[in-house]
Amino acid sequence: FPPSLQVFPSQDPLDRADFNAVEYINTLFPTEQSLANIDEVVNKIRLKIRRLDDNIRTVVRGQTNVGQDGRQALEEAQKAIQQLFGKIKDIKDKAEKSEQMVKEITRDIKQLDHAKRHLTTSITTLNHLHMLAGGVDSLEAMTRRRQYGEVANLLQGVVNVLEHFNKYMGIPQIRQLSERVKAAQTELGQQILADFEEAFPSQGTKRPGGPSNVLRDACLVANVLDPRIKQEIIKKFIKQHLSEYLVLFQENQDVAWLDKIDRRYAWIKRQLVDYEEKYGRMFPQEWCMTERIAVEFCHVTRTELAKIMRTRAKEIEVKLLLFAIQRTTNFEGLLAKRFSGCTLADGTVKKPEVPPPSTNPFLEDETGTETDEIVIEKSDTDKPKKPKVPDNPFHGIVSKCFEPHLYVYIESQDKNLGELIDRFVADFKAQGPPKPNVDEGGAVLPSCADLFVYYKKCMVQCSQLSTGEPMIALTTIFQKYLREYAWKILSGNLPKTTSSSGGLTITSLLKEKEGSEVAKFTLEELCLICSILSTAEYCLATTQQLEEKLKEKVDASLVERINLTGEMDTFSIVISNSIQLLVQDLDAACDPALTAMSKMQWQNVEHVGDQSPYVTSVILHIKQNVPIIRDNLASTRKYFTQFCIKFANSFIPKFINHLFKCKPISMVGAEQLLLDTHSLKMVLLDLPSIGSQVVRKAPASYTKIVVKGMTRAEMILKVVMAPHEPPVVFVDNYIKLLADCSTDTFQKILDMKGLKRSEQSSMLDLFRQRLPAPPSGVENAGSLSLSAPTPEQESSRIRKLEKLIKKRL
Repeated sequence: FPPSLQVFPSQDPLDRADFNAVEYINTLFPTEQSLANIDEVVNKIRLKIRRLDDNIRTVVRGQTNVGQDGRQALEEAQKAIQQLFGKIKDIKDKAEKSEQMVKEITRDIKQLDHAKRHLTTSITTLNHLHMLAGGVDSLEAMTRRRQYGEVANLLQGVVNVLEHFNKYMGIPQIRQLSERVKAAQTELGQQILADFEEAFPSQGTKRPGGPSNVLRDACLVANVLDPRIKQEIIKKFIKQHLSEYLVLFQENQDVAWLDKIDRRYAWIKRQLVDYEEKYGRMFPQEWCMTERIAVEFCHVTRTELAKIMRTRAKEIEVKLLLFAIQRTTNFEGLLAKRFSGCTLADGTVKKPEVPPPSTNPFLEDETGTETDEIVIEKSDTDKPKKPKVPDNPFHGIVSKCFEPHLYVYIESQDKNLGELIDRFVADFKAQGPPKPNVDEGGAVLPSCADLFVYYKKCMVQCSQLSTGEPMIALTTIFQKYLREYAWKILSGNLPKTTSSSGGLTITSLLKEKEGSEVAKFTLEELCLICSILSTAEYCLATTQQLEEKLKEKVDASLVERINLTGEMDTFSIVISNSIQLLVQDLDAACDPALTAMSKMQWQNVEHVGDQSPYVTSVILHIKQNVPIIRDNLASTRKYFTQFCIKFANSFIPKFINHLFKCKPISMVGAEQLLLDTHSLKMVLLDLPSIGSQVVRKAPASYTKIVVKGMTRAEMILKVVMAPHEPPVVFVDNYIKLLADCSTDTFQKILDMKGLKRSEQSSMLDLFRQRLPAPPSGVENAGSLSLSAPTPEQESSRIRKLEKLIKKRL
């Protein structure tokens, strides 16, 4: 289509691009009769041509006029732009003239402002200069007349005014005034120190003077002077005030020893009361003179006590040391109630380090009863904690001197704990093992609670004395006697076992009497083992809490040296040994029955009956021992579960080994053994709750071990029962059921079936050939389920036996 048709679509045939005149005429005159209208058609076409010519003419003329109109519009726009530019230039010129006019107007105003500012500064400076000059003259006159009250106010004003002239020090007159002020300050300082020396001489027989208004005003002046003047006044006054103390409590005086330490603190209390009455108003309140006297007394006392204790170290006894420490800490607590400790941060004394805040949920109020047990129920962690008592800023300010001598206390605790352990051993021998009590068996030994109560008392007491190295020394003592308790009280009282190798094994003797054997621990011994196990478990948990509390009490820098892991491992060993004894006892009781099973003539069994006597004997021992052990380990359920798991891991492999000894086995004998094996399996699955009124589901970890082990025993018997002809089917059946690639196991199966050596040799060769490749064998070994369905080759007699077992159940 032409572009015109895209813009103006038309249906007229004349506008088409493929217009054909002949076709168009034939369309207009399809027949001869239609030629009668030819004139009319020609007229219409001529009219249309005329209209098109008119339209073309109009368009052409219009295009001519548009060009002229565009040029005219452009000329008008250019003229308008020229007019606008002229107006903008005119406005700019007027703005520049206005700016120049404003500058000329404001020039004089700026000059007036500068003049006013300079004039004001000059007047202010002259006033300050006048005040400074007059103040310096007055200051010098008042200093000579000792008018300290007026000097205190004037000196501060003069110093403030002098600061305004720091940038004018290049002027000789200003520099001279500044030097006069410094000279006056120096003279005031020396004069005030001389006045205090005269009123309170540090040496000589002259008695110290009383308070005076002159000295009170002099203290106000000292506040404005160099801080060293104030410090010197305080130092001399405190030294003079404590001079009597150094004489009364000299090292050679009887009252200087620790047994009369109360007199030191009584003396300072009287002195502080005397100071308040006589000199309380002489010194400014912000000087905190009462607190400074007390703090200096503490420093002097600490030095003197340290000196005398070094000299008479051999005379220090535990009771005397604890007495002195108690009186000292009480005095430090009294200081904390009376003073804020604000003077301890000004360089006189460093604030003692305070142990980090405790986060232990087992924390108790240590100011109360110290004989409570260290262990609290876990539910206490949900209780709101008591608000932390504010730290005593005076803690250790005197009592720090006792720390080098705390070895006396540590040695005493070492001796006391040694005697305590010996008493525990003697009491156990005298009283004997705990009496068996099914309802309350397995209780923790009372000595265990007594030991930790004493530990807590020592820990609290030592933390009040020191949170440094003595706590580490005490921890070492704790570790020593925790180990002694574990070996002397717990391991030392475990029932002894007889063994040629000296290990923890039990030799059981078979006494055939109504299917039962008697060679095991007595009821009392079983209860004792369970009690020792419960005690070791209690000690393990409490030792861990003891470690946490020790870490809370000791300084943060020493926390890493607190480690009771070795002692916790020791108690874990006691627990493990106790469980092993219980397992070995029950295991040994079952040994005669298993021996009897392996000695039976299984090839002569003629029919399948009820369970064999050896199964009844095993079940009898389990029912006798397990309920006692379970009741005595009621408080430590997890260790009873460990006992069950260890017994299963010991008994089941032993049972399978005895199965291999039952050879040869007839088909009926194998059926009877399979029946017995299933009975033992059901008893073992029920072992954790056997004989209990409350039936609990056995732990999944235990059930898995029993099912896996006893199912293997059942699969062994099923393989034995399977016919060995044809050999290929038998070997494949063995591999599927047992998933065991060991030739030794296969050899044992062949022995149980009673095959001849020649038959066994061919079977072994076939077995080696039928074994899967090692990589796939390793991967597929685990995928072979022991509970796989019976192969088609299994005999009908095996299926009958399974039905018999289900019927019995």
